[in-house]
Amino acid sequence: MSILLQQVVNGLILGSFYALVALGYTMVYGIVKLLNFAHGDIYMSGAFICFVVFGLISGVIPGWPGIAIATAAAALGTGVLGYVIQRVAYRPLFDAPRLSLLITAVGVSLVVNNSVMAMTNSQYMFFDSGLNASAGIQIGDMTITYIKIVLLVITAIIMVLLTRFINGTMWGKAMRAISMDKDTSRLMGINVNVIIGLTFFIGSGLAAVAGSMACVYYGQINYYMGYMIGIKAFTSAVIGGIGSIPGAMLGGLLLGLLEAIGTQFLGSAWQDVFAFSLLILMLIFRPYGLLGKTEIERM
Repeated sequence: MSILLQQVVNGLILGSFYALVALGYTMVYGIVKLLNFAHGDIYMSGAFICFVVFGLISGVIPGWPGIAIATAAAALGTGVLGYVIQRVAYRPLFDAPRLSLLITAVGVSLVVNNSVMAMTNSQYMFFDSGLNASAGIQIGDMTITYIKIVLLVITAIIMVLLTRFINGTMWGKAMRAISMDKDTSRLMGINVNVIIGLTFFIGSGLAAVAGSMACVYYGQINYYMGYMIGIKAFTSAVIGGIGSIPGAMLGGLLLGLLEAIGTQFLGSAWQDVFAFSLLILMLIFRPYGLLGKTEIERM
């Protein structure tokens, strides 16, 4: 039982990473119907910004305060990066066929990935947070470290704040209106381009928070770290219902739990098998996801 509970905690941590990145996928898709395959590389970029900023300030501001500042810097930096990407690479193609946008997203992913690879010379970077990784709360034979607790609390706070932002602010209402009908929203006085830019900014910032959390949790980063989590986050968004904010959260946490528990019983070699088997089953039996809705194409 202790081992199972430990895996549940591990699954929630892993699912938190997936959920935060999946939120960016689902927000962008909900508004511009774009599968932003560069989003995993945004996550990776956020991790590297956090690594650099924390390295600069850790001698003066160590521990969690320094990590918080580095995470905020990473969220701001990748938010700007996401905005610039949509302004330069995506906005001119919003009225083009979706295939053009999709190919452009793949190209942007390669540009970001290879740029970081060149700057880091393909080396692994080790993140020394200065925190006691073994300190935590003892529950029977299980230890829940303070690092895991803090990361879970941060994820929960972000999800609550994002939900309140989408449902309770004029900006969030504008996002939901654009996701329903872009042309009508423009006629009603909504600045569509500004709202789309804000969506990319927020989604990229959330990915950066996940990247910063990965720095603290895993203790190392590399230029290739965004590839698999990008695919897993996309899988989470599809499972939950792409375009649905609660669906992205649910899909990420569910996928993380299934991977952690399945790995415990069948071994780590089956981790990715769980993820993509679940995706295939979901597409067969519920193609719109757990919380997704059937879309009606307007002619």
